[in-house]
Amino acid sequence: MKHTNKEILGKGIKYLAFALPLILIGPSVLFTAFNNQDHPYYIPVLIVGIIALIGAILLLFKGIMTVVKAVFD
Repeated sequence: MKHTNKEILGKGIKYLAFALPLILIGPSVLFTAFNNQDHPYYIPVLIVGIIALIGAILLLFKGIMTVVKAVFD
């Protein structure tokens, strides 16, 4: 089944919309983790922040590539 450019564009915008909260949450969590290095939950909070940032980067890349594919195909 062939998808239309409008459906592909919607999918790309959806990826970008899911990346937006991660873009805001990731640095905040990392900042909090680095400010509380003596806290026992330092490592788990640091890992969550890093995962959020990696997820944001991947979703942004996938979203931008999908939007470009929809526009230029």
